Amino acid sequence: MPLREIDRQLIDRCLRKEPGAWNDFVDRYMGLIYHVIHHVSHARSIVLSPADIEDIAAEIFLEIVDEDYAALRRFKGASSLPTYLTVVARRICVKEVIKRHREAELGHIQAHRSSVDEDASGEAEAIATAEEVERMLETLPERDAEVVRLYHLKYLNYRQIGKQLGIPENSVGPILAKARKRLRRTAEQRTG
Repeated sequence: MPLREIDRQLIDRCLRKEPGAWNDFVDRYMGLIYHVIHHVSHARSIVLSPADIEDIAAEIFLEIVDEDYAALRRFKGASSLPTYLTVVARRICVKEVIKRHREAELGHIQAHRSSVDEDASGEAEAIATAEEVERMLETLPERDAEVVRLYHLKYLNYRQIGKQLGIPENSVGPILAKARKRLRRTAEQRTG
């Protein structure tokens, strides 16, 4: 499908930074972006909160405007603009959903977003802090702790971790699995 004239004009207006152009762009494609987010979360069987959906939409729009609308400058018109934006939005959405899932595995989401309930004795529930996480990582061998940091906190993939640490890519998964087991045991001992 060729590029529609209305979309061509909208892209040109954004690239020229005309007043109101970005607002028109957002108004025109907000529904599409939200549709992509819902589709990705449904396809991956992940429930996103309204705040997560808003955050992911913001990340997508930030990517479009980043580096002086680089994403729009890369658009060559070989497809329709909605098709191109769907591909861009899906890529970012998948990355964000994976990132949030990894954070949840270590409990960061709950720690940052939970409200502190009071129990019968009036004591507040403990919330894991970054310092506690670091103390737990200190219980791991240095290499294992670094693999966990790079994967869960820096969001590197196995290949990047292997390259950075000088270890075979296929050893990263087993190291992570072993480290997670040890961290779970450590956490159970601290709460038990």
